[in-house]
Amino acid sequence: MVAEQSEASGAPRPSRQLESQLDTAISRLAEARPFAKATVSSRVLDLARRMLANPETVAAVGRRIQALEQSGIFLGSDWASPEILQPLLAANTLRLGDRHTVVLECLSQLRFLAVARGEYFHPSLSSEHAHHFLSQVLALNLNLLFGGAGEADRERDPALARVAETVYQYLVEHIGYENILDRVIDEVWRILSQRPIQVDTVKTVITQIAVCMANPEMGGGRGGDRLVSALFNPSHGCREDPGLEAYSQRLQAMDEPALQQESGAFARAMHDTGLVSVYHTVFLRHICDRSDLVAAALGLSSTGREVMLCYQPLVQALITRGVFPETAQAVYGLAVLLERGILYHPAVAPALWRQLALPLSAANRQLLASAFGGARPPEVYLLAGVINTLGQPLGVGQGNNPTCQSARAISMWSYNDPDYLLQMVAWAARDDNVVMHFEGRQVSSGDAGQGMAVSGVLDVDPVSLVLVPHLDKIYMAMGRLVADRGQDPHRWINPEFHGWWVGRGFHIAVDVATGKLAEYGEFLRNFYASYHPFFNGNQPVIHPQPAGIAVTDSAARFVGWHAITLLRVALDHEGEMRVYFFNPNNDSGQDWGNEVVVSTGGCGERFGESSLPVRQFVSRLYLFHVDPLEPGEPDKVPEEEIAAVTAMAAASWAAER
Repeated sequence: MVAEQSEASGAPRPSRQLESQLDTAISRLAEARPFAKATVSSRVLDLARRMLANPETVAAVGRRIQALEQSGIFLGSDWASPEILQPLLAANTLRLGDRHTVVLECLSQLRFLAVARGEYFHPSLSSEHAHHFLSQVLALNLNLLFGGAGEADRERDPALARVAETVYQYLVEHIGYENILDRVIDEVWRILSQRPIQVDTVKTVITQIAVCMANPEMGGGRGGDRLVSALFNPSHGCREDPGLEAYSQRLQAMDEPALQQESGAFARAMHDTGLVSVYHTVFLRHICDRSDLVAAALGLSSTGREVMLCYQPLVQALITRGVFPETAQAVYGLAVLLERGILYHPAVAPALWRQLALPLSAANRQLLASAFGGARPPEVYLLAGVINTLGQPLGVGQGNNPTCQSARAISMWSYNDPDYLLQMVAWAARDDNVVMHFEGRQVSSGDAGQGMAVSGVLDVDPVSLVLVPHLDKIYMAMGRLVADRGQDPHRWINPEFHGWWVGRGFHIAVDVATGKLAEYGEFLRNFYASYHPFFNGNQPVIHPQPAGIAVTDSAARFVGWHAITLLRVALDHEGEMRVYFFNPNNDSGQDWGNEVVVSTGGCGERFGESSLPVRQFVSRLYLFHVDPLEPGEPDKVPEEEIAAVTAMAAASWAAER
């Protein structure tokens, strides 16, 4: 009745009044001087909070998100750099933050939604990154979507809880509500198919999945039981998740057939998902002196078994010193390390013995402890990281850091030159200094100045945590040494930085001075002649090669330059020629627009590889290296192929070039 009277009298509705007040407050915030913005922003946040608590006015706030950001609402806070935000921290902020913090987090997520839907082109965010971020945040807050609040949620301010729930219901309505649990599970499987080293967020999501699946009203959950089982009850001995102490006592009473059954069950669960249960670590330490059971528990083939038997004391030492419940993923790392056969490389085993006894600098001890906790000594976490990095060269991720060059180098060395990687780790961890050479000149990380990661390296594996800051500084120092040459610095840096196997021939699609396309047809012909088997004499890629791509979002708009590794070019199971490459992003499955969608599984990819059909890949390529003594046959590349790729580039990253 009150509403009817308000409409009849011509008085504005309360929601319209709030919108008008918010518009006025945004304008005042935009006009305020920097020192006064904090005071003015309080009024904006209070109005936004009132609107976000009402399902009918959340959309009105969302429509103003670009104006809100441009007015300076995020200025001086972590939210000012959305590219560094982490889904897990976003989830915790909603649970633990104060009034203004929760509202800022909700506004930030409405910003991600606007970017994901293509309504807001943000200079620091791509639409696919925004969509992926929201998917992770939603997965970490399933309780907000399905009403599964815990005790902590019930104890907090109900008004703030209402804001979070209203905003999340709005988000999931636009991201997609149907079968959300099934989609979350599918997303987890898609991530795990890439076999990343860092799986902490995935484990947190699986824990949420387990809670949801325990609720009979949820429904769905296809494939979730395998994920939950792999973490919490992968074998008969821990079928009801009894706890580590109880499981350890059960092991003491197991006979030989039971131990063999446990071995097989752990191996199957681990290789099925790429995840390692903490119970697996307890079991492996228990049977460490039984090579037959260790081989079975690691799921080794004949190759892995032979390597393990040749280096049995070393393998035992790696288990006893590096495998604990806190470092469970090292079990999978050890299994695939043995399968790679790299211990047969003469220098790797001695380097690992050195790693086992390596003293860490005080700074690195503190760094590792702050990142991974104090449950185990820092040496344990670094050793586990070394095991994982050597076993999973394509599982290295750059985290939320602008350090794709350094992450790529670590991956490449692990893939192609593992003893060199171990030497670098020793220098960085023990000496707090890494020395490389550039055209005969020594470059030291201790004297190299600042790198790209100005605020430290976050959200990475232990090896990257210790090594990337040094590599980052050295890479930037090498760039400064060639800054006056007037050409792209990668021409000289990549071979000196990555290794002798990097081709000294260099091709780039753009003119460095103008940023415009330069001799693009020749650029394309040289790539086909160097890498496509039909035009290079069927020559496979022998050593992984650094390359650069022009990343585009799902609307095919240019986002930025990015470092990748070319691994191989081969026919897939349907007879289509594809480029298989390593992308140091934490998730390599991306939509680059105009139907260019990067595949990470189902097209012949090995764990950790990304792939695209050759034409699609080359349409986003802007830089690559070749061996100038192996030029291939560029004249035989069809003109229609060159024209097709040129059109795809012109319709995406090269539209203004």
